[in-house]
Amino acid sequence: MAKGQILVVDDNPNLLELIRMRLESADYDVIATADETQAISALKERLFDLCIVDLMLANGDGLTLMDEFRGINPDVPTIILTAHGSIESAVEAMRRGAYSYLTKPFEPSDLLMQIERALENRKLNYEIKRLKDIINERFDFANIIARSGKMRAVLDVVSRIAKLDSTVHIHGESGTGKELIAKAIHLASDRKDKPFVALNCAALPESLLESELFGHEKGAFTGAVKSTRGLFTQAHGGTLFLDEIGDMPRATQSKLLRVLQERQFYPVGSEMPLEVNVRVIVATNKDLEDQVRKGLFRDDLFYRIHVIPVYLPPLRERKDDIVPLLEHFLKKYSQHMKKEVKGLTPEALRKLMLHDWPGNVRELENTIEYAVAMTQSDTVTEDYVLQGKSVAAERAPSFSTEGIEESSAGLRPLKDARDAFERDYLIQVLSMTEGNVSQAAKLAGKYRADFYDLLKKHDLKAHEFKKTKPGLPN
Repeated sequence: MAKGQILVVDDNPNLLELIRMRLESADYDVIATADETQAISALKERLFDLCIVDLMLANGDGLTLMDEFRGINPDVPTIILTAHGSIESAVEAMRRGAYSYLTKPFEPSDLLMQIERALENRKLNYEIKRLKDIINERFDFANIIARSGKMRAVLDVVSRIAKLDSTVHIHGESGTGKELIAKAIHLASDRKDKPFVALNCAALPESLLESELFGHEKGAFTGAVKSTRGLFTQAHGGTLFLDEIGDMPRATQSKLLRVLQERQFYPVGSEMPLEVNVRVIVATNKDLEDQVRKGLFRDDLFYRIHVIPVYLPPLRERKDDIVPLLEHFLKKYSQHMKKEVKGLTPEALRKLMLHDWPGNVRELENTIEYAVAMTQSDTVTEDYVLQGKSVAAERAPSFSTEGIEESSAGLRPLKDARDAFERDYLIQVLSMTEGNVSQAAKLAGKYRADFYDLLKKHDLKAHEFKKTKPGLPN
């Protein structure tokens, strides 16, 4: 079975044939043509997974053809082939929607790698779109920002596990959006028409937590003037979300373990067991394995809930999401406060990008809400963001921050200040792209060679910004 359907358009017959042979030997199904009209007809008649288009064609240009392709099927990615002298046009193609470009002459391995990445990206986009379509029926999915690779990976996992009934363990720092992901899992599942019931295990004392979870019979304890259904019963057929499960008392942990094992429980004061059909999702900002080692969390319960782990990265590890998040919050609070706030000044944005965000997305939302409330113009300035908080850029440990901030002696010469800002900007871009020079150069609007010159000028080494992606916990 072919790995994908690919359409190739190039007016060089030798290169066209070479690409066709290379791709077919790599198990791709290929349609290769030098004629733009034939290419358009083929795209209308067949479902292609990818298009490869030469920038300079005999009867036109690849950008116009790519635009026509996108008009027929906007979901099919396009890779542009370009000569060295037309790189600027290739960058323009990227701005107009091309997935990537390759400069001739190129190695066959580079082409295959670009194809694999494009197809994987298309697959991920499809899964995320499918998940969005499901959730948008009843939930504001715009709250889940997934521009960064790490968050897109989280949503990919959500789309895969939503239909299952396995217990999910979401862990991450406070403010990362654990309940939001839990709701997404529920609403993308077959249980979406049943209740989603949430409980913060740290919000109730032990004496009330058990009654809240399992319910109680009239007269079971002082003050129990009537029988009450617990959250397990209320969530029957749906999903029960237990937040901050690391704070659950051990006595309650043992009773929760029994419910997960036997799918039945005894309400407080009752001798009759109740059976429930509930999917359980738990969340915590604590290291449960460490809690187990300290004797604060039952190891058997840990293994019972740690079936499908989902790790939510902190905001400082997904800074690609800051801009779309703040745009979302700006719109939200501008509408709520009936104000016309359109954006932030460059310095205010820079301040937000360099902040470490210990409170994560919740802190960012609170920051924008305050800024919108305080600003008296249509643009938020740095005066209204992160007041009284220190701002620190993510930097590789080997780099000193000396010279980045203004000297206490007063203003520096313009050249020194400009160089300091330029170096700081490069560090920020490299941190965001984890040392990927190609991506960093694109973000900075620079040619790759020019970007390398800037790195050399400021004695920065891209490889020192590379991180080992944590992936999903085992």
